Amino acid sequence: MTKWPSFSCYQRTDLIWLGLITFFLLAMGIGLRAPWPADEPRFALIAKDMVETGQWLFPMRGNELYPDKPPLFMWSIALFYALTGSLHIAFLLPSAIAGTVTVLAVFDIGRRLWGSREAWWAAGLLLASVQFVLQAKSAQIDASVCMWVTLGCYGLLRATLCEDGYALWWLGGCVAMGLGIMTKGVGFLPLLMLLPYGMSVWRQSAVQTLPKRYCWGWWAAGVLAMLMTLLLWLLPMLLAVDGRLDPAYSAYRDNILMKQTVTRYANSWHHIKPFWYFVLNVVPWAWLPLVVLLPWQWPHWRTAWQSNDARILMPLGFVLLVLLFFSLSPGKRGVYILPALPMLALAMAPAMPHIAGKKWLSRIFWALTTLIGASLTVTGWLGILDTGPMAKLTGRYEVDGSGLLLTTGIVVLMVLVLLRRRAGWQAWGATMLVLWCSYSTGFASMLNPLRTPAAIWQAIDETAGKESEIALLDTGEQFMLFARRPIVHFGYHTPPATEMYAAWQWLKANPGGYLLLPVSRESTCLDLTKGIIMGRAHREDWLLLGPDGLRPSCPQADDKATTFRYEPINPLIR
Repeated sequence: MTKWPSFSCYQRTDLIWLGLITFFLLAMGIGLRAPWPADEPRFALIAKDMVETGQWLFPMRGNELYPDKPPLFMWSIALFYALTGSLHIAFLLPSAIAGTVTVLAVFDIGRRLWGSREAWWAAGLLLASVQFVLQAKSAQIDASVCMWVTLGCYGLLRATLCEDGYALWWLGGCVAMGLGIMTKGVGFLPLLMLLPYGMSVWRQSAVQTLPKRYCWGWWAAGVLAMLMTLLLWLLPMLLAVDGRLDPAYSAYRDNILMKQTVTRYANSWHHIKPFWYFVLNVVPWAWLPLVVLLPWQWPHWRTAWQSNDARILMPLGFVLLVLLFFSLSPGKRGVYILPALPMLALAMAPAMPHIAGKKWLSRIFWALTTLIGASLTVTGWLGILDTGPMAKLTGRYEVDGSGLLLTTGIVVLMVLVLLRRRAGWQAWGATMLVLWCSYSTGFASMLNPLRTPAAIWQAIDETAGKESEIALLDTGEQFMLFARRPIVHFGYHTPPATEMYAAWQWLKANPGGYLLLPVSRESTCLDLTKGIIMGRAHREDWLLLGPDGLRPSCPQADDKATTFRYEPINPLIR
C-alpha cells in the first residue's frame, strides 16, 4: 500500500519561486517584436478590434466574421491590450501566463502525488522541453489550450488520487475543460484520462488501492459543469445570431459549431499527414529531452503497470490516448499534441532521481549539447566568412545573423566547459537557457523587420497618395494589422478566382485606388509589368498596382465575393 504524501508539508514558497522563475523565462523578450505570421497577426488583429470597436462577442478580422476558433484566447489578448495600451506587450502575455500556470499545476500535483523532489523534476522536465517553451513564447492558441487541458487533468488527478482530493476538484477540472473548449474545440481532452482511471479501478488489488471512488452522479455532474461553462459563451452567441437574422452570422454559427470541430477532425481539408506523422516527425525533436529518457523510463513504467500505480498509469495513458486521438485525424500539425507534454513530464518525474545519473544517459545529453554549441559556432563563423548556409540566408533576406549565431554558440560551449563535471541533464538545461535567451532577445529583434510588413506600408505611403485606398489581394492578416490607411479586402475564405475578379472590378470602379499583391500572383486580369515593387517581406516581393495595370477583361467567377472595407484605429507601426 503506497503512502500518499500529505498536504501538511506543502510549502507555498516553492510555488512562488517556481512561478517567478518560469514567468521570467517565458516572458523574456516581450515587447521586442511584433506579431509574426501565420497565426499571431490574426489573433492580435481580432483582439485589437475588440477593444477599439467594443464588439467582443463575434471575432472580426477586417469587419469579416472569423469563425475558425472560439473567442476566449482573443479575449485574453484584448484584455491585456485594454490594460496596457500596447499590443506589442499584450499579444504575448496570455501564452506566457498560460505556460507559467501549466508548470505550476504540474509541480503542485506532482508534489501531492509523490513529494517535493519529484515535483521539481516534473516542472524541470517540462521547462526543459523544446515544444513547450517554444509555444509559451508564441502568441498561438495552443499554449492556452495546453493550460486548460492540464488544469482539467489536475482536477481529475487530485479528485481521484490525492487524500485531500474532494470531488469538487473534479468539478473544477470540468470547468477548466469548458474554458478549454471555449479556447479550442479539443478542450475536452482530459476526459480521455477516465479510460486509464477506469482500467486502474478494474485492476486494483492489495498491491495498490486507489484512495476513493465516486458514484456516477459525481461524474455526470462534472460533465454538466463543463457544458454549463461552455454555455456562458455559447448561449449569448446563439441568441445574438437568432436575433440578427443575418445569413453571415448564421454561417458563422454553423461553421464554428460543426465545420471547425467535427468536420475538421473527421474530414480535414488541409495539413494532411500520414497516421505516423506525430511519432516520427514531431515527437523526436519537439519532445526533446523527454524522448531521450524513454529507454530508461520503460522499466519503471513496467513496474507501475505491474503494481497498478494509477499515479503513473493515468497521465501516461492520457499521453498515449492523445497521440492516438490526433493521429486518427487526417489533418495534423505539430502543435496539436502539445497538451500531452505536461502529463508526460509528470509520468516521468518519479523515476528521474534514479536514472538522472546514468552514465550513458549523461553521455547522450553531453553529445547533444556539444553538437548544438559546435554547430552554432561553425555556422556563425562560416557566415562571417561569407560562405555556408548563413551566407545564403543573408543574401536572400538582407539580414546578417552570423555574429549573433557565433556568439550564441560560443556562449553555449563556454557554459559546457564550466559544467564539464556536472551531469548531462544539467548541461541540457543550461544550453536551453542560453538558446532561449538568445532567441527571445537578439533573434527576435533581428528577425522582426523580416516578419512584419511595416517596411512595405512605409513604401506605400511614399508612393500612393494619402487619400488612396489599398485593396489587399492574396495577403495575410499581418498586412491588415500594420495598415496605416483605409483598406479593402475580399474575404479570407474567398476562392482565388473569385477574389481576383472582385479585385479587378473594384480597381476598375475606383481609379484612385491601388492593389497590393505578391509578384508571384499571376493573372490574365492584371498586367504586373505596370506595378511598382514595394519591397520584400514574408518570402515574397510585393507589388503596388494602379488602374493602368488592369487588362481590358477578366473571366467572371461563378461566385460573388463580399467587399470588406476596414479603417484601422491606432495603426500598429513598428
